[in-house]
Amino acid sequence: MTDRTDDNTTAAGETRPRTPGPFLLVVFGASGDLTSRKLLPAVHALYCQGLLPDKAAVVGYARSEMNDGEFREHLWKAARDALRCDGKEADEAAWRTFAERLFYVRGGYDDAEGFRSLGKRLEALAGQRSIAPNRLFYLATPPSAFAPVVEQLRAAGLAHKGEKADSWTRIVVEKPFGRDLETCRELNRQVRRAFGEDQIFRIDHYLGKETVQNILVFRFANSLFEPVWNQKYVDHVQITVAESDGIARRGGYYDHAGAIRDIVQNHMMHLLCLVAMEPPIALEAEAVRNEKVKVLRALRPVPPGCVAANVVRGQYAAGRIHGDDVPGYRQEENVAPDSRTETYVALKAMVDNWRWAGVPFYLRTGKRLPRRCTEISIHFNPVPKVLFNAPPAAPLPPNVLTLRVQPDEGIAVEFQVKQPGLGTRIRPFQMDFSYAESFGAEPPEAYQRLLLDAALGDATLFTRADEVEAAWQFITPILKGCADQPASLLATYPAGSWGPKAADALLAADDKSWRLR
Repeated sequence: MTDRTDDNTTAAGETRPRTPGPFLLVVFGASGDLTSRKLLPAVHALYCQGLLPDKAAVVGYARSEMNDGEFREHLWKAARDALRCDGKEADEAAWRTFAERLFYVRGGYDDAEGFRSLGKRLEALAGQRSIAPNRLFYLATPPSAFAPVVEQLRAAGLAHKGEKADSWTRIVVEKPFGRDLETCRELNRQVRRAFGEDQIFRIDHYLGKETVQNILVFRFANSLFEPVWNQKYVDHVQITVAESDGIARRGGYYDHAGAIRDIVQNHMMHLLCLVAMEPPIALEAEAVRNEKVKVLRALRPVPPGCVAANVVRGQYAAGRIHGDDVPGYRQEENVAPDSRTETYVALKAMVDNWRWAGVPFYLRTGKRLPRRCTEISIHFNPVPKVLFNAPPAAPLPPNVLTLRVQPDEGIAVEFQVKQPGLGTRIRPFQMDFSYAESFGAEPPEAYQRLLLDAALGDATLFTRADEVEAAWQFITPILKGCADQPASLLATYPAGSWGPKAADALLAADDKSWRLR
């Protein structure tokens, strides 16, 4: 059930953001970093844009000892500090007005009494505001708390399967959704004991990014590109998610996750699906997600015994980033001194369907790389080795279409042009589109769009149960193969480099090279 009852469509296919009906947002893990850095700033931004209902309220739930006033001050300090890091100043008066709708309940994630107190607080707030008991639960907790929170919601009568005629209840679950296929399936079973599938919103903030959403528009709203978006014209695809940061204070989590679980299974699988999927029959949640699942099911399995030939894992050593000396991964806080956790992974994937047969997809992600960037590059087949692609001009670089997801969101196309002059000299030229330059503003934060969609009941940008299981179906054998490998196959790379040399060799074996290197 969605709350999108009005038609906000305007000329040229434009749609205005819709505002949901009044609801109560309950954030579990309210004292944590995700809440203060991302979730509450996103809610505040929606409020400032007039997209948050007047009677909506936010209830934080966590184990920290706080009252309403202390919770508001904690979030105000975080918001102020975040804006200063961006070179801006917070409007304290506007924040104080917004903060009047922030409340706090203290309790443990497996504490029945705490959930009873939460239920009473939600009932009281709904009564004071004279609103229906619409509830959006958000699990911003460590993954180990997902199942206990859901069970306590069920036991306290705060969760129910299916939407009611006069109210709704939904739950947003952060990544990672499981650690492998078996744990993912078990978590799906646990969450579905309390909620129906249409009430479960498995979130990945990458899907809320403007450029990620624009992939579908770019592909299916332009007749120029879709006819060549297949194995007849595309040589290969590269997807890079590079981070210059290390693991910060996430050592305890990251050392049990690694790059494959943290980035590849979710972010990169979503990007691959949006690039490779067929046109959906409609821009509706089920239609879009059906096509994404088809891509995941078409991925050629990588048996554990074949991982060494298709997957490169690495771990950063000490080096320099932006002129500063940084420690190696094993010297980071809360990381085992003999850790075999990968901070870098590169792999070759094949989508065995009619559109993409024979086209390799090269994926890589890593910590402590030279710069932060996420991009998808479509490398087209080279032109025949005649005319301009014959000696002495040959070889000409192929045409490349690049979708930049972050930080400079945009699209670039590389093609060959004749250099001015009396002779015929050919050089590559790049035509570039930048969101910031073209529209005069930075795209909104991903969590703004995703929170608004969850409150509206629109699941298009969220992950369905069979989709997350299909992604784990592909990834789990790779994890097993990596675990069985000798320690010597975990390459090291200096911080500030583009990763281990074995990643270059992975593409060189196919006579290709990384675009960013």
